[in-house]
Amino acid sequence: MDLGDKKCWGNSKKDNWRTTLVLAYQSLGVVYGDLSISPIYVYKSTFAEDIHHSETNEEIFGVLSFVFWTLTLVPLFKYVFIVLRADDNGEGGTFALYSLICRHARVSLLPNRQTADESLSTYKLEQPPKRENGSKFKELLEKHKSLHTALLILVLLGTCMVIGDGLLTPVISVFSAVSGLELSMSKAHHEYAVIPITCFILVCLFAIQHYGSHKIGFIFVPIVLLWLLCISGLGLCNILYWDPYVYKALSPYYMYKFLKKTKKRGWMSLGGILLCITGSEAMFADLGHFSYAAIQIAFTFLVYPALILGYMGQAAYLSKHHQIAHDISYYVSVPASVRWPVLIIAILASVVGSQAIISGTFSIINQSQSLGCFPRVKVVHTSDKKHGQIYIPEVNWILMILCIVVTIGFRDTKHMGNASGLAVMAVMMVTTCLTSLVIVICWNKPPILALCFLLFFGSIELLYFSASLVKFREGAWLPILYALILVTITFVWHYVTTKKYEYDLQNKVSLEWLLALGPSLGISRVPGIGLVFTDLTSGIPANFSRFVTNLPEFHRILVFVCVKFVPVPFIPPAERYLIGRVGPASLRSYRCIVRYGYRDVHQDVDSFESELVNRIADFIRYDWTHPEPEPSTVPGHEDESARSPGECRLAVIGNSNSFEYEDSLQQVGVSGSFQTVESVADIIDDVEMEMKQPIKRRHVTFAIDDDICGGAEELRMKEEVQDLLDAQQSGTAFILGHSHVKARQGSSVWKRLAINVRYNFLRRNCRGPDVVLKVPPVSLLEVGMVYVV
Repeated sequence: MDLGDKKCWGNSKKDNWRTTLVLAYQSLGVVYGDLSISPIYVYKSTFAEDIHHSETNEEIFGVLSFVFWTLTLVPLFKYVFIVLRADDNGEGGTFALYSLICRHARVSLLPNRQTADESLSTYKLEQPPKRENGSKFKELLEKHKSLHTALLILVLLGTCMVIGDGLLTPVISVFSAVSGLELSMSKAHHEYAVIPITCFILVCLFAIQHYGSHKIGFIFVPIVLLWLLCISGLGLCNILYWDPYVYKALSPYYMYKFLKKTKKRGWMSLGGILLCITGSEAMFADLGHFSYAAIQIAFTFLVYPALILGYMGQAAYLSKHHQIAHDISYYVSVPASVRWPVLIIAILASVVGSQAIISGTFSIINQSQSLGCFPRVKVVHTSDKKHGQIYIPEVNWILMILCIVVTIGFRDTKHMGNASGLAVMAVMMVTTCLTSLVIVICWNKPPILALCFLLFFGSIELLYFSASLVKFREGAWLPILYALILVTITFVWHYVTTKKYEYDLQNKVSLEWLLALGPSLGISRVPGIGLVFTDLTSGIPANFSRFVTNLPEFHRILVFVCVKFVPVPFIPPAERYLIGRVGPASLRSYRCIVRYGYRDVHQDVDSFESELVNRIADFIRYDWTHPEPEPSTVPGHEDESARSPGECRLAVIGNSNSFEYEDSLQQVGVSGSFQTVESVADIIDDVEMEMKQPIKRRHVTFAIDDDICGGAEELRMKEEVQDLLDAQQSGTAFILGHSHVKARQGSSVWKRLAINVRYNFLRRNCRGPDVVLKVPPVSLLEVGMVYVV
């Protein structure tokens, strides 16, 4: 939910503030679970090996100063006040930044971009004053395709590191929380208890994912709130009781003293300090579920003060207890009388934080799949009421196995912290780079401002990243290896998907060529609807021509369906369907482009089929009552090629009462309030058309009148709609391509390895398009196709 997109009726600002405060409260259980649990393992990871707590307290006060300023500069200043403003229609995350950049500059490698997409309401572009230097930078970025590829790899790297964080965060959070048992049992028993208990909790956590978090999500917020109150309350007590003057350590001077004394060892210990900001990226990634104001209020007035008090309280306690220099953990600063309740709350909070990152992993993999950057996997929507609640079985069980392996393999917080820290900083560095591009390209700010942002925050993150990278052999190798594997998979899949589209585009055939073969092949029409799925937005795909030449018949109603993903988070249902004719009306052949955003929920096949038939019926009525303009004024609607001969205009068919089109784009858009297919024989409503002529747009409201399409045209219109309804009653067949891809002869070894081995291995072992589209096997027709790319 985004308050910016909601209309608040009434004249009371009190309701707005009440809604914002409710969202701020709800964000605690989703956004801050990971960030709030970090006090458990930050000091323990920092003092694991490189530095040691001494009687001078310079180390502990220096670490506290680093923690304070890191929390202040990165989550508070960078994310809350800058990055959260770079939203994409209220959505955040790596793909939101990439989507914004792709809409403002032609840097996307997706080849099916259409001018019609720019008329979407969610595609709106802000037009601040343009700057000459910014325009030159944009032209440079658009000119070189190698920069487009580099940008995509950067986005994929950030995405893969987020997925890696989904592996490491549950491990270190649960393991650190369970480690509190070491104070309640002997060392021998502790070594044999912590690992099995951690593994058991992780198995239970992943085993309940298919139920969806909405069923138990109502307890997430109280758990995180109770944990924040717990660490802040204990921290305040420790400050007042042990060292009321610990606040002096917040001075940056203590960072200087720390580095001066510890030198290289202090720099290497930064890999543990950076764990205090794990989970900060969630504030931006989960922006779409809440609002900017809600996340800002929750972090600024509750999470941030609670974390600072928690870290200060630990430092105050440790400054007076030098005898535990080799046993620094969060639980030693907890009074023995409340240690067990705190341990239980910590374990529950770690589970909540792990649940949030697992759900985020499912979401980002679904987005990657939508943009053609990830192999097809089964996506299950666990809630009919709450948008975005998804579950991916294959990913869930793979993550569970890897989490168990990492837990058993590492066995200590030090190695887990090194691995998690590197993944976190890599994601933040990618976000910093993409935000810098947004500042120049989307906000049209001076490049010097973007450069200052990049250098300031980038240097901080690079410092922490280098400290994590130096621990390569001590755990940091894991996220690097994991990211390399995932980047290879995603890039190879995206590369071959793009090459397949280009092959289809070059080998498509015209409708006239296909019809010319009719007499020689004896093509016949059979009852029913044939839905031919293709990636093309124009022309006849080669696999359908192969189907017809081998089996010379097709259905009475033929629909070429293109399910296309647009670089926007959501597309309103009223703007989802672009429909037009393929050939004359007597052919009963249509083209339907179904547009989805990268966060949209795909329809089930039954509802999709019914919705598609309804929209085609609406288009038929619109087409007969609004004749197409003369050929000289027909607007072009595609970027990659001119409209194929025999194809008519594409109209935006929806269920609202108005339509609009952008004169400058020359794109027709229609949303008709028509009757349903079941009421085909009813009398069409009276006409009501109102024309408005603002400078840039025209808004037209209409309904169809019997007088407009009277006589023979009315009968032909009703006959065509009736044919559509009869065909639906006869049944629907789904015609999909079953592709095999191989590299051209003479291709390089790397290309043959990527296509012939890696891609085909992924294709054989992932879900087919029929499973993704949920096509019933009894209605499926597959056409074999060999792609040589």
